[in-house]
Amino acid sequence: MSSSSKSSATFRAMHESGCFVLPNPWDIGTAIYLEHVGFKALATTSAGFAFSRGKRDGSVTRDEMLDHIREIVEATTLPVNADFLSGYADEPEGVAENVRLCLATGVAGLSIEDNTGRTDVPLYEKKLAVDRIRAVRSAMDASGSGVVLTGRCEAWLVHDPDPFNTVLDRLVAYADAGADCLYAPGVSKPDEIAQIVKLVAPKPVNVLVSGFNHQLSLSQLADLGVRRISVGSGLALAAWGTFLRAAKDIKTNGKFNLLANNAAFADLNELFQEKS
Repeated sequence: MSSSSKSSATFRAMHESGCFVLPNPWDIGTAIYLEHVGFKALATTSAGFAFSRGKRDGSVTRDEMLDHIREIVEATTLPVNADFLSGYADEPEGVAENVRLCLATGVAGLSIEDNTGRTDVPLYEKKLAVDRIRAVRSAMDASGSGVVLTGRCEAWLVHDPDPFNTVLDRLVAYADAGADCLYAPGVSKPDEIAQIVKLVAPKPVNVLVSGFNHQLSLSQLADLGVRRISVGSGLALAAWGTFLRAAKDIKTNGKFNLLANNAAFADLNELFQEKS
């Protein structure tokens, strides 16, 4: 079994019981550190990476994203799940072809979302969205890679008029089309999370925890039946928040107090020296 197949098998097994946190690094250094502190798998973040390149989320090109995913995979021994947005194509065949390219990076999992990127029709029509998942499932099965496919419904993020019912309807359809894990970023109410988990069972559910629902805890989500918790751009935004506050304080007040709680230079230098 190849190293990438072993990684996929490990990642798949992590979804079978319990609940684990899948943190999202946005560059090589953050990937190395997250492995160092003991996380068992990682996921890329499209927004976190885009912001590090001075771009808005969704504007990174396919090839630039593939290069980034590959560098994260190569930076760590852990399984990596790729945030592959909507697959960089509209039609099922195009998404499947791009997923084949993503599989070649060595990822253990990847997600495909139903966000069109358009303001007039923000979600793909349901049949097309399901056909896209089905085409990706076929491509992944043909590869024999064992990579975990996560089907995402973006109803909350695109301000769908009835996000909860749209999510319930679509996640069931994505599960039936072959998604291994289901994900609706934006859900925050415990009762809604519990209903999603129940409806797609026995397939696992990923819940995004970030600033908008930070009150949720690992133990609470585990009790609700959630198998996987990701933080999306949350860690990147936490870093940006500290940076912005410190930079503004220096510029506005001429004070450097917010640098007092910086990460220790020596600790990071030692960690990365081991990787040099």
